[in-house]
Amino acid sequence: MKNIWILLLSASLLACSRGQMPAQSESAAASAPDGYKLVWQDEFIKDGKPDSTNWSYEYGLKRNNELQWYQPENANVREGVLVIEGKREKVKNEFFDPSSKDWRKNTAYADYTSASINTNGKKAFQYGIIEVRARIDTAMGLWPAIWTLGTSKGWPANGEVDIMEYYRVQGQPTILANAAWAHESKRAAWDEGKVPFSHFLEKDPSWPEKFHIWKMDWTENYIRLYLDDELLNEVDLSQTLNPDGFNPFHQPHYILLNLAIGSNGGDPSGTDFPGVYEVDYVRVYQKE
Repeated sequence: MKNIWILLLSASLLACSRGQMPAQSESAAASAPDGYKLVWQDEFIKDGKPDSTNWSYEYGLKRNNELQWYQPENANVREGVLVIEGKREKVKNEFFDPSSKDWRKNTAYADYTSASINTNGKKAFQYGIIEVRARIDTAMGLWPAIWTLGTSKGWPANGEVDIMEYYRVQGQPTILANAAWAHESKRAAWDEGKVPFSHFLEKDPSWPEKFHIWKMDWTENYIRLYLDDELLNEVDLSQTLNPDGFNPFHQPHYILLNLAIGSNGGDPSGTDFPGVYEVDYVRVYQKE
């Protein structure tokens, strides 16, 4: 009799565990905007490393004279959430070359580590709605981001969309929603939305403790960027032409999630680490 009860209990638990994943998919599908369908998602259900069929990692020192060494160890899925951790720890630059003029090579050590993951070469999308539910760390020195890059051409001619950036603008904490493309006389043309972080704190003093939803609504004519359904920026795609006439927002884009440290994020030397950037899900909807 005892063995029968054990078998019945095991079967029940297995059925429940199997039911969790479809429930996530059904929930996401049910929340699809009218006229749209869910075409891809990562709900970060399985503990461990991010799904390698969806995500790849950046490695080393990358851009903007940021302080962090990107490495896979700092991105993990725990209890249904992707956790990207910024840590204060010294790492030897394995690409160090003191004779190089490139800061990424002539820096002997990085004093911080973090992670940057992306869907390049695995998942890319043209038009639709990208929705990300996340909780960001707003401490001094941290620069979390949700963004996309075009699959063709180099930056900025491939096009960049910053669905979310948080960093310091003239020393003030700011939420940004931007797009960039090539310009004939400067490095990049920008259409920027900058909202002082105080705007969100005035509405909700506990804002940093909560998850929020960032959304990119992308058609052939415009990109609209939202935070919790508040429109932060609208980009007119008739104006986003590169000097050669190519429109980088009329091509597929891939998704990036990262936590940078320093540079625009400010001085992290007085900040307690680890810094934590959590992503509950990434969903993509397209028109039916």
